[in-house]
Amino acid sequence: MTGHFFDMPELPAIPVRGADRTFPVRRIFCVGRNYAAHAAEMGHEVDREAPFYFTKSPFALAHSGATIPYPPGTGNFHHEMELALAIGKPVFRAGPEEAARAIFGYACALDMTRRDLQQAERVKQRPWDLGKDAENSAVVAPITRAAEFGAVGDQRIHLEVNGRTRQDATLAEMIWKVDEIISHLSGFYHLAPGDVIMTGTPAGVGPVVAGDRITGGIDGLDDIALTIGEPE
Repeated sequence: MTGHFFDMPELPAIPVRGADRTFPVRRIFCVGRNYAAHAAEMGHEVDREAPFYFTKSPFALAHSGATIPYPPGTGNFHHEMELALAIGKPVFRAGPEEAARAIFGYACALDMTRRDLQQAERVKQRPWDLGKDAENSAVVAPITRAAEFGAVGDQRIHLEVNGRTRQDATLAEMIWKVDEIISHLSGFYHLAPGDVIMTGTPAGVGPVVAGDRITGGIDGLDDIALTIGEPE
């Protein structure tokens, strides 16, 4: 074997606050229904036995400040504001304390969702891939290193569309805390540097259309912004 039939793109990467190097993205895991009020607005009760997950391709990554086209195949494209964790050390079958030490940093993130496709597949008890793993659906702001951010507590998390607040909560409302999420997920995967975990969204998710501008933030992290362009 001497090579590939075609060239592959480099792994997508996320900027890091105050650094001239970037964080290459290996995998993206997402936690579902991690805020009770959001679960309720989607018509579900929270599963308090264990967190559950879905995934996105690393190539779903888009950077804060981007303009992305309204995606194909949907008429109900939703925003979901989230805290993202960036893993910086290998971790496997770890307890919460060891899991917490694997965190490289934190970032604001948007889990953009084709809600109509997600719901249609859910009714048929099929995977959510068409609804969740869309191109440009994992929008991440620059990462702040864990030591600079400090402990995850009651920091405000919020999102606005065209300047009007839609989501407003605190990280203290997360059902599964960051160390618990990493510990649990490490029982199923060899987590490693480059893995990103999006930790769920608070209540207030809703649709956006072409021309809308999304802004959001979490206290202590770089803000996030996204503009929805016309469909391609």
